[in-house]
Formats: sequence, C-alpha cells, structure tokens
Amino acid sequence: MMSYSVRVTDYQKNPMLNICDANILGKVITENELKINISKSYYGEKIVDEKEAAELLRKSSIINMAGEKTVSLSIKLGIGSEVGVKKVDDIPFLIVFKM
Repeated sequence: MMSYSVRVTDYQKNPMLNICDANILGKVITENELKINISKSYYGEKIVDEKEAAELLRKSSIINMAGEKTVSLSIKLGIGSEVGVKKVDDIPFLIVFKM
C-alpha cells in the first residue's frame, strides 16, 4: 500500500497542501549547489493512504509535492502537468497553484 505524508495549512486564506511520498520523508536531497530537506516540519503532519491523498489534492489551492508516487497521482488526477515537474537528484517536485 502506498502512503503519503501530508501537512495542510492555510496560506493567505487558501488551503495549502504539502505532500510527499512517505518513504522520502526526512531525506536531504542534494544536486550541485541545491540542497532540499524533505523535512517532517514541512511535509510530516500525518500519513494518509492514496484515497485521502487524492481528496486533499483535489480540494487544495496551493500544492507543494515531492516524490514519484505523489507527482504521478496528481498528474493522473489532472491536477499537475508533466511540464511543471522539476527533478532534483532524480526526485520529482511539482508546485501547483489553482486559480
């Protein structure tokens, strides 16, 4: 079963979701000068299954995503697009703003 680590907050009165594959939580990714910490404080409020992750992706206005499964799920749901995906050390990242 795939699990996702999520943290939901409000950003300027909009629901903001930070979500990543649970298996990369706590990792520090580096590529050249870039260093990204997939921190518990940012992504790690609770662990959810794919069904709940999909619901959160649908209802959030701003989404910060990290990880293969998370980004794939958002694209499958029509929320994210391949075009916006950036890879850092082979881990995909995607940020979505819904207007």
